[in-house]
Amino acid sequence: MRDLDRALSDIEDIRGRLAEATAFRGFGPGTMAATGILAVITAFAQSAVMGADGYAPIVYFGGWIVIAVISCALIGIETVIRSRRIHSGLADEMIQAAILAFLPAGAAGLFLTIGVFRFAPEAHWMLPGLWQVLVAIGIFSAARTLPPGVRLVGAWYFVAGFAVFALASDSGIRMDWPAPATVPSLSPWLMGVPFAVGQIAMAIVLYRAAQEAKPDA
Repeated sequence: MRDLDRALSDIEDIRGRLAEATAFRGFGPGTMAATGILAVITAFAQSAVMGADGYAPIVYFGGWIVIAVISCALIGIETVIRSRRIHSGLADEMIQAAILAFLPAGAAGLFLTIGVFRFAPEAHWMLPGLWQVLVAIGIFSAARTLPPGVRLVGAWYFVAGFAVFALASDSGIRMDWPAPATVPSLSPWLMGVPFAVGQIAMAIVLYRAAQEAKPDA
């Protein structure tokens, strides 16, 4: 039994290494582009609801968190379907490897958001820039099994995150929640534009990689 268990463990280890060394093609360009369009729609909607001078943290951050959950769900569903079709026997291992690559950045974003709103609500204006930097870190972590062009997308999110810091800090607005204070203002477009450009750029990279992977007729 020990030899059998050892053999099964070795097979599982080999499958895991194969999954890590194989180009992952589970992400679909169509859904990725759709999430970029969702970002633009959300920015338009928030601009209309909050107005030019209005600022509602619950509406702002609540809206982007909901869109992030919807986008992750759409990408996740398509990833499972595509992986089982394209990677067949290695699908589960490759999906797991992709999740593990993005998990640290995603967990950091979740706990950072909770921590800021719980312990330093006056610093919540920094979250959009931090989110974009964490997305960049997640992309760089997963880049080893993705098309080379995704590194440019990661660089975009990295630069955009720090640009959002600079743009947000240039102006201030009076905030009455959770306590009266003047904080740097945030525009919905500081989220909408970076994510729209980033997601559509990712879709283009994935589409070109899929075209190159097709066998010549």
